[in-house]
Amino acid sequence: MKSQRARSGRARFRSVLAGAATIALAVGGCTFTEPGTGKSLGGTNTLERVKEDRSINVGFANERPYAYRDRGDLVGQSPAVQGYIFDQIGGISLNPTMFEFGSLIQALNSERVDVVTAGMFITPDRCKQAAFSNPVYVATTSLLVPAGNPKGLTDYQSVIDAGARLAVMNGAAEVGQATGSGVPDGQLQLVADQQAGLDAVKSGRADAFALTSISLRALAGGDSSLQVGEAFVPVIDGKEQVNAGAAVFRQRDVALREAFNAQLAELIRSDKWLELVEPYGFTEAERPDPELTAEQLCQG
Repeated sequence: MKSQRARSGRARFRSVLAGAATIALAVGGCTFTEPGTGKSLGGTNTLERVKEDRSINVGFANERPYAYRDRGDLVGQSPAVQGYIFDQIGGISLNPTMFEFGSLIQALNSERVDVVTAGMFITPDRCKQAAFSNPVYVATTSLLVPAGNPKGLTDYQSVIDAGARLAVMNGAAEVGQATGSGVPDGQLQLVADQQAGLDAVKSGRADAFALTSISLRALAGGDSSLQVGEAFVPVIDGKEQVNAGAAVFRQRDVALREAFNAQLAELIRSDKWLELVEPYGFTEAERPDPELTAEQLCQG
């Protein structure tokens, strides 16, 4: 009996030591995240953590030309800009994970990533779920249609008038823009990604695919069976919709977003911005107004 009590006492002692060691490691390393707070068990917030780690977890959706894999490397407009900015903040590199576009904010808020790197538009609905940086670029909308544009589709109103079937990417701003412009649900076809939208048009399952002009030009490439229509600006309730893409953060990560915005403000006003994004089809026309803010766009 005495031997059993001794063994039991030693087991409890080892358990206490193990628990103390775990706490010491968490406090000393400052890299373990306390669920639901954005802070490590050692009290480090996300900005401090990524500066210490010199790495930040980013989510992307494999969408050209914004963020996609090329021979295993993460490339595109968003990684180019964010990679530069995080390097300026503290020599921080991007550690990417791919998700479907519609799952990116969920991945962010569930702490699977620390920032969305996908050229995501700032919209009032999304602003309720996450915090956006100030605009990194602006873009117009176009329709991808079969060569010759047999139904004469030029914008959302023409889709309505023709009774055409319009493909829109699940989770993308074009879904809300199309419905807000009056396109009936019965004419909309949700697709998972860019390739699915292109395939829908090529196969005849959809008459057009709505996306940014930049995306569609990159997607169509030299395919002679397709053409990208003229750019247009969607109008909802008499108000032009500004398509402005940005980095996306958790709402509580104020310090991280402010550090990003400080570097972005300098970048937007410099020649470096065009140098970073021009290889991906962006031009001066996509440079945002330095005075345009996320707060303005979140108000709608």
